[in-house]
Amino acid sequence: MFRQIVVISILAFGITTTQAELAKRWVYCSFNLWVDKNVDELEGIMRRAASSGYNGILLSDSKFGKLGDMDAHYFRNIERVKRLAAELKLEIVPEVFPIGYSESLLWHDPNLAEGLPVRDALFVVRDGLAHAVADPPVGFRAKWDWKDDGIVLEDGVARVTNPAGKNERLVQKFKVSPFRQYHISVRVKTADFQGTPEVKVLAGGQALNYANLGVKHTQDWTVHHAIFNSLTNSEVSVYFGCWDGKTGTLWWRDPQIEEAGLVNLIRRDGAPFTVKHDNGSALIENRDFEPVIDPRMGTVPWKGAYEVWHNPPMIHVRNLSDGTRLRVSFYHAITVGDGQVMICPSESKTVELLRDQARRMHAAWGAHGYFMAHDEIRVLNWDDSCTRRHLDAGGILADNVRTCAQILRGVNPGGDIYVWSDMFDPNHNAHSNYYLVRGDLAGAWNGLDKDVIIVDWYFAKREASLKWFADNGNRQIIAGYYDAAPDQIRLWLAAAKQYPGILGVIYTTWQHKFADLERFADFIQ
Repeated sequence: MFRQIVVISILAFGITTTQAELAKRWVYCSFNLWVDKNVDELEGIMRRAASSGYNGILLSDSKFGKLGDMDAHYFRNIERVKRLAAELKLEIVPEVFPIGYSESLLWHDPNLAEGLPVRDALFVVRDGLAHAVADPPVGFRAKWDWKDDGIVLEDGVARVTNPAGKNERLVQKFKVSPFRQYHISVRVKTADFQGTPEVKVLAGGQALNYANLGVKHTQDWTVHHAIFNSLTNSEVSVYFGCWDGKTGTLWWRDPQIEEAGLVNLIRRDGAPFTVKHDNGSALIENRDFEPVIDPRMGTVPWKGAYEVWHNPPMIHVRNLSDGTRLRVSFYHAITVGDGQVMICPSESKTVELLRDQARRMHAAWGAHGYFMAHDEIRVLNWDDSCTRRHLDAGGILADNVRTCAQILRGVNPGGDIYVWSDMFDPNHNAHSNYYLVRGDLAGAWNGLDKDVIIVDWYFAKREASLKWFADNGNRQIIAGYYDAAPDQIRLWLAAAKQYPGILGVIYTTWQHKFADLERFADFIQ
């Protein structure tokens, strides 16, 4: 849900809440403040916002997670924004603690990524290297199964033309071993294709992969990659298809599947790496094999960025004959969407990074309030750091958000604290079977005390969400718009008018779409 947002106080359409009660009228903007032209654009939005009755900026920048590596130029731009905000009488509320979209914190240590487990994967020695071997063997059959007669199969190429909204997909089932990492590659060609080609891996009523393929509307044959962990499953269904196609032509060919080896290998105490013989006797790193790291994990194209796939590192063994069978267990990072990676909240170093960020941000901004960016936490509670705590996923998240609020109160006593609603709302994401989270996220809300202000953004279940947090005693702000019709905010307001503590409304655009800023303000006045 990466976002650009605007928050507004409201009076309209029969809402009886007073203007004084709806005091927060902000604009949420996400910009890289190191780039001068971005600050120029932000200044324009701030001036428009001030003239339209807004009174604050909820500000996000990935650089906020790595202020210790920023230069003097960056801090001059921070001062420029602060001076402008003072001139326009706009409060700056900076966003901190990216728990969910954690790449800016992982810049400091990519090995802090939450890891998925691989257990006893088979590696076989050949020419001094231990190679991953699929166990059981996997491979696509020559004959495909297909779910719609709109797919044409010719010489091993699947072609979809003008799908017009139909679900066009090919599928095959595979036997797999639980807790293994698999790599799928496929060549894709498109011609004026309007839709989103996807590879989906499903098992046990759950999707196992969520990273986008990145196929262009028109491209020549290009290899695309998908990674999944089988988790507890022994059989998976792999789909190649498009679920939102409209026009144009899409071709698939040359699908391949293999065990992925050590790609995106995590190395830390809370994510142990072990190698042993088939008989269970352990090999010792630095004695029986060379140290193993994945130099591309979390470093390409920059620190904190994770590739879906790259050639994995090899295990260089010592004094082992060809054909020796080894069993390797480890943890690997995995991406969601367009590169989202979650940090492990159970690592002490993660908490140290959060404390450091809070200190640096308050020194730079001196803000009255800060916004905790806990949001859409897709991977959680798998590595040793988490599982040895013997907490469910909701308990781990509750402890983290409680710790984060304590950190903010330590650096900014008496200041306001805000957080996104979704991970603490049972009507939204705080439940079981959420993405690649192990266990149940219920109870995450127990980490929120009544002084934390909730920013609700789930329009579809707005009545239930507003009631949930009102019953918990939390004040709330509404995140509206979401690149839809500006007048949709009336439905939010109608749902909210029966509850006390509604402080404001957010004009929320994830498409950097500020054209409706003034029109939205008109609807809420």
